[in-house]
This record gives sequence, structure tokens and C-alpha cells, in this order.
Amino acid sequence: MTDTVKGPASYFPSIEKKYGRPISEWKELIRTSPLSKHLELVNWLKAEHGLGHGHANALVAHTLAASRDQ
Repeated sequence: MTDTVKGPASYFPSIEKKYGRPISEWKELIRTSPLSKHLELVNWLKAEHGLGHGHANALVAHTLAASRDQ
């Protein structure tokens, strides 16, 4: 039985396909941004990198959650 990816990570294959960058690059951009608030980062990804809201939100949510878990 295969586990289905749920939550923000479920967007990752379509993000890589649509924008041509691996998720690791997007997460590094988010981590090194001077911004720290969720919505600020989402809006920055949309404005500066042309991501759609859902994709930007998924990347930010997953990246910030991983940072909190460390």
C-alpha cells in the first residue's frame, strides 16, 4: 500500500514542474529571506517569483513548520 502525501507537500510535484526549480531551492530562498512572517513570505514569492497563492502558501507553511520542529 502506498502512502498518499498530504498537506503542503502534496503541492511539491506540481510546483517543481510549473516553476522549474527543486523544492530545496524554494525552501532555501524562504529560509534566507529577511522576511519572517507567513503572509509576508507568501506575498514575496508571488510578487518576486511569480508563484500562485496556493503554491507559495504551501512552500511557506512547510518551510516554517520544519523550522519550528528543529
